[in-house]
This record gives sequence, C-alpha cells and structure tokens, in this order.
Amino acid sequence: MKTYLVVGSGLFAAVFAHEAAKRGNKVKVIEKRDHIAGNIYTKEIDGIQVHKYGAHIFHTSNKKVWDYVHQFADFNRYTNSPVANYKGHMYNLPFNMNTFSEMWGVRTPQEAMAKINEQRQEMAGKEPQNLEE
Repeated sequence: MKTYLVVGSGLFAAVFAHEAAKRGNKVKVIEKRDHIAGNIYTKEIDGIQVHKYGAHIFHTSNKKVWDYVHQFADFNRYTNSPVANYKGHMYNLPFNMNTFSEMWGVRTPQEAMAKINEQRQEMAGKEPQNLEE
C-alpha cells in the first residue's frame, strides 16, 4: 500500500485519487477551492446546472473512456455547433470551408488559402484590432 497526497480535485486529480483508493492505497486530496471538480464544477441553481467557470462539454469516441465516466454521472446529448452573426449573416465557427465559402465564395482549400494570404498582405506590419481585421 502506498500513500498519496493529491493537490487539487480537477479531472485528472479526481480520477487518479479514485483509482488509487480503489486499489487499496491511502489517498488524501487537498483543494483550495470550496468545491471539488476544478474548472468543470457545476452548481444547481433553481433546477438549472450552472457552469461556474464556463461551459464544458465532454465527448469521446473511445467506448472504454465513455463507460468509465458514465459510471459517475449521466450526460445530456449535446452537439456543440457555434455560429457567429456578422452584419446579419450567420457563419459557422470554428472557421471551416463552409465558413470561407459563405464569406468569400471560394470552393477549395487552395482558394481559401489564397484569400487568407491576400488578407495577410493587407495587414502586413499592422496589429489586428478586432476579429474582422
């Protein structure tokens, strides 16, 4: 039997502490915050799950990993599909060929790269001040 001191209770630390204890080791977890779970801490307020440190989405195509985490919590089905509204037009984020096609009318990665390089030349030596630049 080993003894472990685990500092913090985020994902890695919590999994390590859990697995070490399961194997019969002595584990002490210390956490400076008043809650466990690190930056994925979620608090229920009036029946709504509030993500204190920003939204977190867990996804994996690894069945073994999915089965492992699913033993601790149920997950909602969610697909992250962010968009940006620029001058009344919606664009996919993160940027992809669909975004470039919508913005510039290009159809191939080579055409998109040419447009990006053209815009780089326009900005040469300047520091962008916003996303548009």
